Amino acid sequence: PPCPGRVLPRPPGGLARPAGSLLRWASSFSEPGPTESGPSEGQIFLSESCVKRLLEIAEGSEFLRLQVEGGGCSGFQYKFSLDTVINPDDRVFEQGGARVVVDVDSLAFVKGSMVDFSQELIRSSFQVVSNPQAEKGCSCGTSFSIKI
Repeated sequence: PPCPGRVLPRPPGGLARPAGSLLRWASSFSEPGPTESGPSEGQIFLSESCVKRLLEIAEGSEFLRLQVEGGGCSGFQYKFSLDTVINPDDRVFEQGGARVVVDVDSLAFVKGSMVDFSQELIRSSFQVVSNPQAEKGCSCGTSFSIKI
């Protein structure tokens, strides 16, 4: 069965995504509590469409939180939410004023991945693509199984 994903409102006029454009997220945000991610702790790549959409929807101190939870069609699922609270075990990545936060447990499942904002006729959503930790994924893009 298909996995339900979070559907975000479609922006007026739509977004154009330049083909092949990616930004590497480097941790440049620091405040007491959470630690910055170094190269040995993993990295996350974001497409330009992801950064652009996040800057459009985040208000004030909001950022995109990426979590990995048990469940979904393939054993694990990605969960995206807007949040304002940074926890001590979070890793904060910032690019062009947009921030993504991943807890250390979830980072182990997504390191080396790319986060994209995808627009299709039936939905628009953030998605994790090209996850080197995933063996296979569900066709909806929200669920995956890990390499053992």
